[in-house]
Amino acid sequence: MRRLWPLTVRGTGALILALTCFVMASEFGVSELMYFGILLVAVIVASVASLYLSRRSDVVTRSLAPDVVTVGRESLVSVTVGVRTALPTPPGVWSDVLPKGLRGKPEGIFPALASGLRRSERVVELSYVVTGMRRGVHRIGPLAVRSTDPFGLARRHTVFGERTPVTVAPALIDLPPLTDFAGETGGTLHTTTNQLGQGADNLVARPYSPGDSMRRIHWRATAHRDELMVRQEEQESTPEASVVIDRGVLRWSTEAMQAPGTDPGFEAAVSACVSAVARLVHDGYAVEVIDSDGTLLAERIDGGDMAEVEAMLGQFATLTARRDDDLTRLTRLFAGVMTGPVILIVGRFDASDAQAVAPVVHHSSLPMLLAVSPVGDALDRAADSGWRVGVIDPDGDLAGSWANAVGRGVSHVIA
Repeated sequence: MRRLWPLTVRGTGALILALTCFVMASEFGVSELMYFGILLVAVIVASVASLYLSRRSDVVTRSLAPDVVTVGRESLVSVTVGVRTALPTPPGVWSDVLPKGLRGKPEGIFPALASGLRRSERVVELSYVVTGMRRGVHRIGPLAVRSTDPFGLARRHTVFGERTPVTVAPALIDLPPLTDFAGETGGTLHTTTNQLGQGADNLVARPYSPGDSMRRIHWRATAHRDELMVRQEEQESTPEASVVIDRGVLRWSTEAMQAPGTDPGFEAAVSACVSAVARLVHDGYAVEVIDSDGTLLAERIDGGDMAEVEAMLGQFATLTARRDDDLTRLTRLFAGVMTGPVILIVGRFDASDAQAVAPVVHHSSLPMLLAVSPVGDALDRAADSGWRVGVIDPDGDLAGSWANAVGRGVSHVIA
Protein backbone atom coordinates (compact mmCIF):
# COMPACT_ATOMS: atom_id res chain seq x y z
CA MET A 1 0.00 0.00 0.00
CA ARG A 2 3.02 2.29 -0.21
CA ARG A 3 2.68 5.00 -2.80
CA LEU A 4 5.62 5.12 -5.23
CA TRP A 5 5.22 8.79 -6.02
CA PRO A 6 6.24 10.71 -2.88
CA LEU A 7 4.82 14.14 -3.85
CA THR A 8 1.39 15.58 -3.22
CA VAL A 9 -0.54 17.51 -5.86
CA ARG A 10 1.03 20.69 -4.56
CA GLY A 11 4.50 19.14 -4.63
CA THR A 12 3.96 17.79 -8.14
CA GLY A 13 2.90 21.25 -9.28
CA ALA A 14 5.97 22.78 -7.68
CA LEU A 15 8.21 20.28 -9.49
CA ILE A 16 6.53 21.04 -12.84
CA LEU A 17 6.97 24.76 -12.17
CA ALA A 18 10.66 24.25 -11.38
CA LEU A 19 11.22 22.33 -14.62
CA THR A 20 9.35 25.03 -16.53
CA CYS A 21 11.63 27.65 -14.98
CA PHE A 22 14.71 25.72 -16.13
CA VAL A 23 13.39 25.50 -19.68
CA MET A 24 12.39 29.15 -19.87
CA ALA A 25 15.67 30.29 -18.29
CA SER A 26 17.54 28.40 -21.01
CA GLU A 27 15.31 29.65 -23.83
CA PHE A 28 15.13 33.30 -22.82
CA GLY A 29 18.36 33.65 -20.88
CA VAL A 30 16.68 34.82 -17.66
CA SER A 31 19.00 33.73 -14.87
CA GLU A 32 16.47 34.63 -12.15
CA LEU A 33 14.18 31.85 -13.40
CA MET A 34 17.07 29.42 -13.01
CA TYR A 35 17.60 30.53 -9.39
CA PHE A 36 13.88 30.25 -8.68
CA GLY A 37 13.76 26.74 -10.17
CA ILE A 38 16.74 25.65 -8.07
CA LEU A 39 15.05 27.06 -4.97
CA LEU A 40 11.86 25.08 -5.71
CA VAL A 41 13.82 21.87 -6.24
CA ALA A 42 15.70 22.44 -2.99
CA VAL A 43 12.48 22.93 -1.08
CA ILE A 44 11.00 19.77 -2.61
CA VAL A 45 14.09 17.73 -1.79
CA ALA A 46 14.10 19.05 1.78
CA SER A 47 10.41 18.15 2.14
CA VAL A 48 10.99 14.59 0.96
CA ALA A 49 14.09 14.25 3.13
CA SER A 50 12.23 15.41 6.23
CA LEU A 51 9.84 12.49 5.80
CA TYR A 52 11.98 9.68 4.40
CA LEU A 53 15.43 10.24 5.85
CA SER A 54 14.24 10.13 9.45
CA ARG A 55 14.92 6.55 10.43
CA ARG A 56 12.35 5.27 12.91
CA SER A 57 11.37 1.97 14.45
CA ASP A 58 7.71 1.50 15.29
CA VAL A 59 6.08 -1.22 17.40
CA VAL A 60 2.31 -1.48 17.52
CA THR A 61 0.38 -3.28 20.28
CA ARG A 62 -3.38 -3.43 20.77
CA SER A 63 -5.56 -4.26 23.74
CA LEU A 64 -9.34 -4.47 24.08
CA ALA A 65 -11.67 -3.78 26.98
CA PRO A 66 -13.42 -6.12 27.38
CA ASP A 67 -10.88 -8.43 25.77
CA VAL A 68 -13.60 -10.62 24.22
CA VAL A 69 -15.94 -8.70 21.93
CA THR A 70 -19.58 -9.77 21.90
CA VAL A 71 -21.80 -9.56 18.84
CA GLY A 72 -23.92 -6.41 19.09
CA ARG A 73 -21.88 -4.86 21.90
CA GLU A 74 -19.05 -2.33 21.94
CA SER A 75 -15.45 -2.75 22.99
CA LEU A 76 -12.70 -0.15 23.34
CA VAL A 77 -9.55 -0.77 21.30
CA SER A 78 -6.41 0.86 22.70
CA VAL A 79 -3.46 1.11 20.30
CA THR A 80 0.05 1.81 21.60
CA VAL A 81 2.64 2.90 19.03
CA GLY A 82 6.27 3.04 20.10
CA VAL A 83 8.30 5.44 17.93
CA ARG A 84 12.04 6.14 17.73
CA THR A 85 13.04 8.96 15.40
CA ALA A 86 16.19 11.04 14.95
CA LEU A 87 14.35 14.01 13.43
CA PRO A 88 11.09 15.67 14.43
CA THR A 89 8.12 14.16 12.64
CA PRO A 90 5.11 16.14 11.41
CA PRO A 91 1.53 15.25 12.34
CA GLY A 92 -0.42 12.86 10.17
CA VAL A 93 -3.56 10.82 9.85
CA TRP A 94 -3.75 7.24 11.12
CA SER A 95 -6.19 4.47 10.23
CA ASP A 96 -6.53 0.86 11.34
CA VAL A 97 -7.89 -1.94 9.15
CA LEU A 98 -10.96 -3.71 10.55
CA PRO A 99 -12.14 -7.17 9.42
CA LYS A 100 -15.74 -7.88 8.42
CA GLY A 101 -16.49 -9.22 11.88
CA LEU A 102 -16.03 -5.77 13.45
CA ARG A 103 -17.46 -2.35 12.77
CA GLY A 104 -16.12 1.05 13.84
CA LYS A 105 -14.27 4.20 12.82
CA PRO A 106 -10.58 3.40 13.38
CA GLU A 107 -9.03 6.69 12.33
CA GLY A 108 -7.74 9.94 13.75
CA ILE A 109 -4.89 12.44 13.96
CA PHE A 110 -1.41 11.08 14.56
CA PRO A 111 0.47 13.67 16.65
CA ALA A 112 3.76 15.33 15.71
CA LEU A 113 6.83 14.07 17.56
CA ALA A 114 9.96 15.90 18.62
CA SER A 115 13.47 14.59 18.05
CA GLY A 116 14.27 11.44 19.97
CA LEU A 117 18.05 11.88 20.13
CA ARG A 118 17.97 12.76 23.81
CA ARG A 119 15.32 10.38 24.98
CA SER A 120 14.18 6.80 24.59
CA GLU A 121 11.24 5.52 22.63
CA ARG A 122 8.25 7.83 22.38
CA VAL A 123 4.84 6.28 23.00
CA VAL A 124 1.70 7.38 21.18
CA GLU A 125 -1.68 6.26 22.58
CA LEU A 126 -4.59 5.88 20.16
CA SER A 127 -8.08 4.48 20.74
CA TYR A 128 -11.39 3.79 19.03
CA VAL A 129 -14.58 1.82 19.62
CA VAL A 130 -15.60 -1.32 17.72
CA THR A 131 -18.85 -3.27 17.67
CA GLY A 132 -18.96 -7.04 17.16
CA MET A 133 -20.78 -7.96 13.95
CA ARG A 134 -19.81 -11.56 13.20
CA ARG A 135 -18.84 -14.38 15.54
CA GLY A 136 -15.35 -15.85 15.17
CA VAL A 137 -11.68 -14.94 15.55
CA HIS A 138 -10.71 -11.93 13.43
CA ARG A 139 -7.54 -9.86 13.03
CA ILE A 140 -7.25 -6.10 13.35
CA GLY A 141 -4.54 -4.36 11.35
CA PRO A 142 -2.30 -3.28 9.88
CA LEU A 143 -2.07 0.29 11.15
CA ALA A 144 -1.34 2.94 8.50
CA VAL A 145 -0.06 6.47 9.07
CA ARG A 146 -0.16 9.08 6.30
CA SER A 147 1.91 12.20 6.93
CA THR A 148 3.03 15.26 4.94
CA ASP A 149 5.78 17.82 5.40
CA PRO A 150 4.96 21.30 6.81
CA PHE A 151 4.73 22.75 3.27
CA GLY A 152 2.41 20.01 2.05
CA LEU A 153 4.72 19.11 -0.83
CA ALA A 154 5.69 15.50 0.06
CA ARG A 155 3.81 12.63 1.63
CA ARG A 156 4.68 9.38 3.33
CA HIS A 157 2.39 6.40 3.74
CA THR A 158 3.71 4.02 6.40
CA VAL A 159 2.14 0.66 7.16
CA PHE A 160 2.91 -1.15 10.41
CA GLY A 161 2.40 -4.84 9.75
CA GLU A 162 1.44 -6.02 13.24
CA ARG A 163 -2.03 -7.57 13.36
CA THR A 164 -3.97 -8.43 16.51
CA PRO A 165 -6.38 -11.39 16.76
CA VAL A 166 -9.74 -10.49 18.27
CA THR A 167 -12.30 -12.99 19.54
CA VAL A 168 -15.92 -12.11 18.78
CA ALA A 169 -18.28 -14.11 21.00
CA PRO A 170 -21.95 -14.85 20.25
CA ALA A 171 -24.58 -12.32 21.25
CA LEU A 172 -25.62 -12.61 24.90
CA ILE A 173 -29.31 -11.82 25.43
CA ASP A 174 -30.74 -11.05 28.86
CA LEU A 175 -33.51 -13.64 29.32
CA PRO A 176 -36.32 -13.44 31.89
CA PRO A 177 -35.76 -15.51 35.06
CA LEU A 178 -37.68 -18.67 35.87
CA THR A 179 -39.18 -17.12 39.01
CA ASP A 180 -42.68 -18.43 38.32
CA PHE A 181 -41.40 -22.00 38.43
CA ALA A 182 -39.22 -21.94 41.54
CA GLY A 183 -41.01 -24.84 43.19
CA GLU A 184 -40.86 -26.87 40.02
CA THR A 185 -37.41 -26.26 38.64
CA GLY A 186 -35.13 -25.55 41.58
CA GLY A 187 -32.40 -22.93 41.39
CA THR A 188 -31.47 -20.63 44.23
CA LEU A 189 -35.18 -20.21 44.87
CA HIS A 190 -35.69 -23.90 45.61
CA THR A 191 -32.60 -25.78 46.76
CA THR A 192 -32.84 -29.46 47.58
CA THR A 193 -32.00 -30.51 51.15
CA ASN A 194 -31.01 -33.65 53.01
CA GLN A 195 -31.68 -33.82 56.72
CA LEU A 196 -29.32 -36.07 58.60
CA GLY A 197 -31.42 -36.03 61.79
CA GLN A 198 -34.75 -37.74 62.36
CA GLY A 199 -36.72 -34.63 63.33
CA ALA A 200 -36.46 -30.92 63.92
CA ASP A 201 -36.00 -31.49 67.66
CA ASN A 202 -32.86 -33.57 67.04
CA LEU A 203 -31.13 -30.99 64.81
CA VAL A 204 -28.21 -29.04 66.25
CA ALA A 205 -28.64 -25.27 65.83
CA ARG A 206 -25.86 -22.74 65.41
CA PRO A 207 -25.86 -18.93 65.11
CA TYR A 208 -26.81 -17.49 61.74
CA SER A 209 -23.91 -16.41 59.49
CA PRO A 210 -24.11 -14.09 56.46
CA GLY A 211 -24.75 -16.22 53.38
CA ASP A 212 -26.80 -18.90 55.15
CA SER A 213 -30.07 -19.72 53.45
CA MET A 214 -33.19 -18.39 55.15
CA ARG A 215 -34.68 -21.85 54.61
CA ARG A 216 -32.28 -23.23 57.23
CA ILE A 217 -33.44 -20.98 60.08
CA HIS A 218 -34.37 -22.99 63.20
CA TRP A 219 -37.30 -20.95 64.46
CA ARG A 220 -37.68 -22.74 67.79
CA ALA A 221 -34.02 -22.18 68.67
CA THR A 222 -34.27 -18.62 67.41
CA ALA A 223 -37.21 -17.90 69.75
CA HIS A 224 -35.40 -19.56 72.66
CA ARG A 225 -32.09 -17.68 72.21
CA ASP A 226 -33.53 -14.42 70.88
CA GLU A 227 -31.15 -14.52 67.87
CA LEU A 228 -31.25 -16.14 64.47
CA MET A 229 -30.18 -19.79 64.55
CA VAL A 230 -29.80 -22.23 61.65
CA ARG A 231 -29.86 -26.02 61.39
CA GLN A 232 -26.35 -27.43 61.39
CA GLU A 233 -27.14 -30.88 59.96
CA GLU A 234 -29.26 -29.71 57.04
CA GLN A 235 -27.16 -29.78 53.89
CA GLU A 236 -28.04 -27.89 50.76
CA SER A 237 -27.18 -29.23 47.33
CA THR A 238 -26.96 -27.20 44.14
CA PRO A 239 -29.65 -28.06 41.56
CA GLU A 240 -28.43 -28.93 38.09
CA ALA A 241 -29.53 -27.94 34.60
CA SER A 242 -28.48 -28.98 31.11
CA VAL A 243 -28.34 -26.91 27.94
CA VAL A 244 -28.17 -29.00 24.76
CA ILE A 245 -27.48 -27.60 21.30
CA ASP A 246 -27.83 -29.94 18.33
CA ARG A 247 -25.00 -29.23 15.87
CA GLY A 248 -25.87 -31.86 13.26
CA VAL A 249 -25.16 -30.24 9.90
CA LEU A 250 -28.31 -31.67 8.28
CA ARG A 251 -30.31 -29.34 10.51
CA TRP A 252 -28.36 -26.31 9.35
CA SER A 253 -26.73 -25.09 6.16
CA THR A 254 -23.35 -26.41 5.03
CA GLU A 255 -21.87 -22.97 5.75
CA ALA A 256 -22.49 -23.55 9.46
CA MET A 257 -19.90 -26.34 9.39
CA GLN A 258 -17.27 -24.36 7.48
CA ALA A 259 -16.90 -21.17 9.49
CA PRO A 260 -18.63 -19.35 12.37
CA GLY A 261 -20.86 -16.40 11.60
CA THR A 262 -22.06 -17.59 8.19
CA ASP A 263 -25.45 -19.22 8.93
CA PRO A 264 -27.96 -16.79 10.54
CA GLY A 265 -30.02 -19.65 11.95
CA PHE A 266 -27.03 -21.34 13.57
CA GLU A 267 -25.86 -17.99 14.95
CA ALA A 268 -29.27 -17.44 16.56
CA ALA A 269 -29.08 -20.93 18.07
CA VAL A 270 -25.61 -20.35 19.53
CA SER A 271 -26.78 -17.03 20.96
CA ALA A 272 -29.79 -18.77 22.51
CA CYS A 273 -27.49 -21.42 23.98
CA VAL A 274 -25.12 -19.03 25.77
CA SER A 275 -28.00 -16.79 26.85
CA ALA A 276 -29.81 -19.74 28.42
CA VAL A 277 -26.62 -20.77 30.23
CA ALA A 278 -26.14 -17.25 31.58
CA ARG A 279 -29.75 -17.12 32.79
CA LEU A 280 -29.57 -20.48 34.55
CA VAL A 281 -26.19 -19.80 36.16
CA HIS A 282 -27.42 -16.43 37.36
CA ASP A 283 -30.41 -18.16 38.94
CA GLY A 284 -28.12 -20.52 40.83
CA TYR A 285 -28.07 -23.67 38.71
CA ALA A 286 -24.97 -25.73 38.05
CA VAL A 287 -25.12 -25.91 34.26
CA GLU A 288 -23.64 -28.43 31.85
CA VAL A 289 -23.48 -27.57 28.13
CA ILE A 290 -23.46 -30.53 25.75
CA ASP A 291 -24.08 -31.46 22.13
CA SER A 292 -26.98 -33.77 21.30
CA ASP A 293 -24.49 -36.62 20.84
CA GLY A 294 -23.19 -36.17 24.39
CA THR A 295 -20.06 -34.18 23.56
CA LEU A 296 -19.22 -31.78 26.38
CA LEU A 297 -19.03 -28.25 24.91
CA ALA A 298 -18.16 -26.40 28.12
CA GLU A 299 -17.01 -27.44 31.56
CA ARG A 300 -19.65 -27.55 34.28
CA ILE A 301 -20.39 -24.03 35.52
CA ASP A 302 -21.42 -23.65 39.16
CA GLY A 303 -24.42 -21.57 40.08
CA GLY A 304 -23.68 -17.87 40.36
CA ASP A 305 -20.25 -18.11 38.72
CA MET A 306 -20.73 -15.46 36.04
CA ALA A 307 -16.96 -15.23 35.48
CA GLU A 308 -17.05 -18.76 34.04
CA VAL A 309 -19.93 -17.71 31.82
CA GLU A 310 -17.74 -14.95 30.36
CA ALA A 311 -14.99 -17.51 29.75
CA MET A 312 -17.50 -19.81 28.05
CA LEU A 313 -18.40 -17.04 25.59
CA GLY A 314 -14.86 -17.11 24.24
CA GLN A 315 -15.06 -20.88 23.73
CA PHE A 316 -18.25 -20.54 21.71
CA ALA A 317 -16.73 -17.95 19.38
CA THR A 318 -15.50 -20.71 17.06
CA LEU A 319 -18.30 -23.26 17.47
CA THR A 320 -19.46 -24.80 14.17
CA ALA A 321 -21.81 -27.55 13.04
CA ARG A 322 -20.66 -31.18 12.77
CA ARG A 323 -21.25 -33.88 10.14
CA ASP A 324 -23.10 -36.45 12.27
CA ASP A 325 -26.84 -35.99 12.76
CA ASP A 326 -28.82 -38.12 15.19
CA LEU A 327 -31.16 -36.78 17.90
CA THR A 328 -32.02 -40.26 19.16
CA ARG A 329 -28.81 -40.34 21.19
CA LEU A 330 -30.19 -37.61 23.43
CA THR A 331 -32.63 -39.99 25.10
CA ARG A 332 -29.80 -42.28 26.20
CA LEU A 333 -27.95 -39.37 27.80
CA PHE A 334 -30.74 -38.77 30.31
CA ALA A 335 -31.86 -42.37 30.77
CA GLY A 336 -32.04 -43.41 34.42
CA VAL A 337 -31.49 -39.91 35.87
CA MET A 338 -33.67 -37.04 37.04
CA THR A 339 -32.39 -33.52 36.57
CA GLY A 340 -33.60 -29.95 36.62
CA PRO A 341 -34.26 -27.85 33.51
CA VAL A 342 -33.20 -29.29 30.14
CA ILE A 343 -32.98 -26.67 27.39
CA LEU A 344 -32.80 -28.28 23.94
CA ILE A 345 -31.88 -26.01 21.01
CA VAL A 346 -32.24 -27.38 17.47
CA GLY A 347 -32.33 -26.15 13.87
CA ARG A 348 -34.60 -28.08 11.53
CA PHE A 349 -37.10 -30.04 13.63
CA ASP A 350 -39.71 -32.45 12.24
CA ALA A 351 -42.29 -34.90 13.60
CA SER A 352 -39.81 -37.79 13.81
CA ASP A 353 -37.51 -35.64 15.91
CA ALA A 354 -40.38 -34.80 18.24
CA GLN A 355 -40.98 -38.50 18.75
CA ALA A 356 -37.28 -39.18 19.28
CA VAL A 357 -36.85 -36.64 22.10
CA ALA A 358 -40.20 -37.24 23.81
CA PRO A 359 -38.74 -39.58 26.51
CA VAL A 360 -36.42 -36.84 27.77
CA VAL A 361 -39.44 -35.01 29.22
CA HIS A 362 -39.79 -37.59 31.99
CA HIS A 363 -36.24 -36.91 33.23
CA SER A 364 -36.46 -33.12 33.58
CA SER A 365 -38.35 -30.81 35.92
CA LEU A 366 -38.58 -28.20 33.13
CA PRO A 367 -38.02 -29.51 29.57
CA MET A 368 -37.81 -26.64 27.09
CA LEU A 369 -37.30 -26.99 23.33
CA LEU A 370 -36.35 -24.06 21.07
CA ALA A 371 -36.28 -24.67 17.30
CA VAL A 372 -35.03 -22.41 14.53
CA SER A 373 -36.79 -24.17 11.63
CA PRO A 374 -39.71 -26.34 12.82
CA VAL A 375 -41.44 -28.42 10.15
CA GLY A 376 -45.23 -28.79 10.08
CA ASP A 377 -46.78 -29.65 13.44
CA ALA A 378 -43.51 -30.89 14.98
CA LEU A 379 -43.62 -28.36 17.81
CA ASP A 380 -47.25 -29.19 18.57
CA ARG A 381 -46.29 -32.86 18.87
CA ALA A 382 -43.39 -31.96 21.15
CA ALA A 383 -45.70 -29.82 23.29
CA ASP A 384 -48.17 -32.70 23.57
CA SER A 385 -45.40 -34.89 24.97
CA GLY A 386 -44.56 -32.32 27.66
CA TRP A 387 -41.99 -29.97 26.15
CA ARG A 388 -42.35 -26.22 26.56
CA VAL A 389 -41.57 -25.17 23.03
CA GLY A 390 -40.71 -21.99 21.17
CA VAL A 391 -39.43 -20.74 17.82
CA ILE A 392 -36.12 -18.93 17.49
CA ASP A 393 -36.29 -16.28 14.81
CA PRO A 394 -32.82 -14.96 13.80
CA ASP A 395 -34.35 -11.50 13.43
CA GLY A 396 -36.81 -11.82 16.30
CA ASP A 397 -36.99 -11.31 20.06
CA LEU A 398 -35.28 -14.20 21.82
CA ALA A 399 -36.23 -12.93 25.28
CA GLY A 400 -39.89 -12.80 24.31
CA SER A 401 -39.78 -16.28 22.78
CA TRP A 402 -38.08 -17.61 25.91
CA ALA A 403 -40.69 -16.07 28.22
CA ASN A 404 -43.59 -17.34 26.15
CA ALA A 405 -42.09 -20.82 25.87
CA VAL A 406 -41.79 -21.01 29.65
CA GLY A 407 -45.28 -19.70 30.20
CA ARG A 408 -47.15 -21.56 27.46
CA GLY A 409 -46.94 -24.72 25.41
CA VAL A 410 -46.14 -23.15 22.01
CA SER A 411 -44.84 -19.68 21.18
CA HIS A 412 -44.12 -18.07 17.84
CA VAL A 413 -42.43 -14.71 18.24
CA ILE A 414 -41.51 -12.89 15.06
CA ALA A 415 -40.02 -9.41 15.11
